[in-house]
Amino acid sequence: MLDLYNAMTNEENTEELEYSLKGSMAGESRGIQKGYRASPNGYSRRIQLSRMIPLTTQNPPLASLHDTNFLNDADMVMSFVNLVERDKDFSHQRRHYKEFRFDLTQIPHGEAVTAAEFRIYKDRSNSRFENETIQISIYQIIKEYPNRDADLFLLDTRKAQASDVGWFVFDITVTSNHWVINPLNNLGLQLCAETEDGRSINVKSAGLIGRHGPQSKQPFMVAFFKASEVLLRSVRAANNKRKNQNRNKSSSQQESSRMPSVGDYNTSEQKQACKKHELYVSFRDLGWQDWIIAPEGYAAFYCDGECSFPLNAHMNATNHAIVQTLVHLMFPDHVPKPCCAPTKLNAISVLYFDDSSNVILKKYRNMVVRSCGCH
Repeated sequence: MLDLYNAMTNEENTEELEYSLKGSMAGESRGIQKGYRASPNGYSRRIQLSRMIPLTTQNPPLASLHDTNFLNDADMVMSFVNLVERDKDFSHQRRHYKEFRFDLTQIPHGEAVTAAEFRIYKDRSNSRFENETIQISIYQIIKEYPNRDADLFLLDTRKAQASDVGWFVFDITVTSNHWVINPLNNLGLQLCAETEDGRSINVKSAGLIGRHGPQSKQPFMVAFFKASEVLLRSVRAANNKRKNQNRNKSSSQQESSRMPSVGDYNTSEQKQACKKHELYVSFRDLGWQDWIIAPEGYAAFYCDGECSFPLNAHMNATNHAIVQTLVHLMFPDHVPKPCCAPTKLNAISVLYFDDSSNVILKKYRNMVVRSCGCH
């Protein structure tokens, strides 16, 4: 999840950089070399998110192109911890498998899963399979029986060499959407490993790590959503009262500042014109550090300044604002001046815990002021 967060943050930084470069190049004829801001790397746990089969490193790069495509289509990423794992090891004539289950009831109502994956880590296989090609298959459990094997539906299959090491990714998008709509049908997943000649082998001997392995290699499920963009849905109820009070106070101040007066108009030339100002928001200062994992804060910026006649080109004024300014000159007691407000906004990505301790990665749009103008 941290790799996905870094990938989303890099994408946002790149977009901001490209926008800044365009502005600089439009105003100056000198050449500017395009660059990218490095992503922070100080996390001890790094989860492999590549779909390529398989990887030979335990310190992988950021999200693969496959994951980046998912991120472009999603506003939220949610991980699910394996709740139940059962091993079934029979004699050589019978089938070996592991079962995994995930609680999807925490998915917000009405949000569609755009993609979902089951991810499991593979170490080197037992030496007796050194020259074997292993086929790893993941099944949806359709129906269980007390005295015989469950009915299964094959979802995805991967092939690996015994020496391969890395994360294996299985597509379970259709199944997860089915479980969201029909929670009672969520009986879990079943994973098995076979040799090329169809011989079932112990999943642990194949090198696949279960819930008793290292914490950084635990199997898990990840889902991508096209989620709501409202920030308040993610803020805990304890903060709502204080936030509403602050909003009411801010709204009151804004309304009072909009009241037209002759004195205000006469002193407008002494005030700064509408422009973007620095503002860094610390999540710790807001008391959100116990549930927001990253970032610690962000540069939000804000718009402030006068929108007085004449409105210059750099004020990004709308046609309506220009007309309103002229009317204000004629009737200052009846029509206020236009307001300085954001004209373009950027998104930020936030990695946080929900109330059930699931790790959520969500993109919140319209969080960073890119430019200001008179409206």
